[in-house]
Amino acid sequence: MTEIQDMRSISDVRSISYDAVVIGGGAAGMAAALELDAEGFSCAVIEREDHLGGILMQCIHNGFGLHEFKEELTGPEFAERFINRTAKSKIAVYLNTTVTQFTAVEPSALDSLIPSFRVQNYSLLYCVSPSGIMQITCRAVLLAMGCRERNRGNIRIPGFRPAGIYTAGLAQRLVNIEGYIPGKEVVIIGSGDIGLIMARRMSWAGCRVKAVVEIMPYPAGLTRNIVQCLNDFDIPLYLSSQTTNILGKDRVQGIEVTPIENGVPVSDKSFRIDCDTVLLSVGLIPENELSRAAGIELNTATNGPLVDSFLMTNMDGVFACGNVLHVHDLVDWVCEESRRAGRYAASWLRGERPSLQIKTKAGSHVRYVNPSSADPEKENTVYMRSMIVKNDAVLEVRLDNQVIKTKKERLVQPPEMISFKLGPKDFEGKNYSPDSILEFIIY
Repeated sequence: MTEIQDMRSISDVRSISYDAVVIGGGAAGMAAALELDAEGFSCAVIEREDHLGGILMQCIHNGFGLHEFKEELTGPEFAERFINRTAKSKIAVYLNTTVTQFTAVEPSALDSLIPSFRVQNYSLLYCVSPSGIMQITCRAVLLAMGCRERNRGNIRIPGFRPAGIYTAGLAQRLVNIEGYIPGKEVVIIGSGDIGLIMARRMSWAGCRVKAVVEIMPYPAGLTRNIVQCLNDFDIPLYLSSQTTNILGKDRVQGIEVTPIENGVPVSDKSFRIDCDTVLLSVGLIPENELSRAAGIELNTATNGPLVDSFLMTNMDGVFACGNVLHVHDLVDWVCEESRRAGRYAASWLRGERPSLQIKTKAGSHVRYVNPSSADPEKENTVYMRSMIVKNDAVLEVRLDNQVIKTKKERLVQPPEMISFKLGPKDFEGKNYSPDSILEFIIY
């Protein structure tokens, strides 16, 4: 794998500036940075780990890149292609470096920092690196910090705090990177994709995966992972089942499972599954602490930033893309969205600004719509997730209650993200204003 220079000496970074800074060196961060570099702007990627690639580096299974590269790759293979491109570019990469704070600053304040760096809109970032604290000034910031796993505290399962409870992603790192097997008899709570993939991985490692327990009436992961990771290994999947207790004091001894009927747990039908290890695969949350501290408005449906058609947040010149914006089902879509974010940031740096913005709204059977506004004068890519499982579904777009576009979907289900295109032709002859609403409905 191509090596990338880690850190500069502290004398080089005390008063450093770039046109743009990308926070996060995963697929999203590299894709966005490569677009900025191609557009001729100076760019830096700041990554807190000691390598680029993000979570992809521990995903040794295949299934990546079918859309992006038209071939099937493992996670590290997918990441390596972007790492090699980044190494050949002019992008500055800072590894083992964490952004602790960033803020918008008045133009006059920069005179004392970097007299030659005079711009109308810019941000000041504070970072902690192996060489100490450094400051970076830039005209655009791209948030690409990815997401994190929900843990036991988020879902409040009763019981003591015995050894043997892990998030699925942590278990994946232990097995694939560190070479440790966390247990012998495993139960997975939640049917998210990481959990499903770990069911297969633990089986390959010689462990016995006794069950996957899902509180919803449908799986949370992709259909292909249900087939390849559970069905192929005869691993039971309990749907509409709630984990009501984790048993054991010093080490996990089992879990208690209670079936849900008509939305109500039926305690009389509770049963026990013996195990020594529990893996939690109960959802992902965008890494939003840095965004929240900076004053960026968050979307209550996704927990990521609210962005306009430029993928720009409520802070001028601050953009968001990838899983920090909303959790994607495929890294290919992460790269697609992040490239657009890089192009939008480049447009911003050239002085272009979004024109009329029409707010988007999640209607019937739609969990969320991203971005939160669309530009009727340009091509828009809108992402959303269904709240229902339905064959031969119809996605309908309404402008102020008037249908302007429909799209047939062979199958919609919550685990799979839906992509939708809207362009100037869809708005031709339509009356709209800044107060208009674009509503997305599935039936």
